[in-house]
Amino acid sequence: MSVLFIRIIGDNMSARLFVFVGHPRSTSLSHGLADAYQRGAEAEGAEVRRMNLSDMQFDPDLTEGYHARKTLEPCLEEWRDTLSWANHTCWAYAQWWGGMPAKMKGVIDRCFLPGYAMKYHEDDPFWDRLLSGRKADVLMTADAPVWFDRLSNGRAAKLQVQKPVLHFAGIKPARILQVGPVKTASDATIAKWLKKAEARGAQAARRAS
Repeated sequence: MSVLFIRIIGDNMSARLFVFVGHPRSTSLSHGLADAYQRGAEAEGAEVRRMNLSDMQFDPDLTEGYHARKTLEPCLEEWRDTLSWANHTCWAYAQWWGGMPAKMKGVIDRCFLPGYAMKYHEDDPFWDRLLSGRKADVLMTADAPVWFDRLSNGRAAKLQVQKPVLHFAGIKPARILQVGPVKTASDATIAKWLKKAEARGAQAARRAS
């Protein structure tokens, strides 16, 4: 009985990480950062499940908003099931025009629905955060230095994913690792970024266990 009890506790405390690459192209630095992150997490004993946006086929348009529900395509069902299974998630993608790529935003629009990500109250303006208890890392690439993004845009892409998406649904803290400029980065600089991503994955595995 005691051995079974210990095994159950151990299973409940294991690190379960969902790595989602939100770059619509099948090869990118986002994939490389995700590879490094996954490598670091698995080295610490985490169980990792991964999905790549480039492999997903679905309608990204929430045509009727919340007035009429579309049936989720199998890949979106899998995405939600995997996020529900995880106690930590990592999203890796490129910042495009101050936000996430359109197809990636389509995943959020289609999946983060009332009853799954949040539940609005009928008698007040507040809501229940239905994905609470999870943490997140975001690995974001950009063609501008972070300091320029901060001065010029107030780091709009960081705020987009951190506040009205992840925190809104209860996923926090959400740590952001933003790297750039990518277009002028040397091999040595990219290697440093990959090392940072691997370290984040190892940290996530320890924090989630």
